[in-house]
Amino acid sequence: MLLFLAFQKQAKAQLLDSLSLDTMHACTSIAEAMKHPDEVRKLVLRRKHLEAFPKEIFLMHNLQYLDLSKNKITVIPSDIKELKQLQVLQLARNNIDTLPPEIGDLKNLFWLNVNQNGLYALPAEIGKLTNLRILDLWNNNLSFFPDQMKELRRLKMLDLRVIIVSDINQKRLKKMLPHTLIYFSPNCRCEEDF
Repeated sequence: MLLFLAFQKQAKAQLLDSLSLDTMHACTSIAEAMKHPDEVRKLVLRRKHLEAFPKEIFLMHNLQYLDLSKNKITVIPSDIKELKQLQVLQLARNNIDTLPPEIGDLKNLFWLNVNQNGLYALPAEIGKLTNLRILDLWNNNLSFFPDQMKELRRLKMLDLRVIIVSDINQKRLKKMLPHTLIYFSPNCRCEEDF
């Protein structure tokens, strides 16, 4: 019996591939998810008028896909580190201005979408996301990119459109991430008009 329980627990913790995550049924309410929190792998709470990150999410130990896009969330709590199985984190179109350093503890994360927020900087710990493949940051207020981003060796796509990134920073990012497709908006070259 103990062997069966150990196998069952191990099967729960297995990471799904991206196609399975994309096509699987998603819970769309906290109430539904809380009926069996350990069975929730995909939670989609888009456009729920959330003003805070729901604390109940931290009880979903096998959560691998979380979409909190198009809400009014301002703070991502440091407890985000508890979501050890998380592979996809969608936070687009909220009011987030910083990411906690604990974001770097999400070792399985391969897609992070924080576009259309108010981010002004990234924590150095972003470099610990060594499985990250997609980092979508377009339309934020970023002006600083930490040197630790060079550790994102698996990163395939970085979206920085609708952000004024100087030519110097564009070159720096391209050098740090030589195998990454980086999308920039054209530099305004405002200083050349004078």
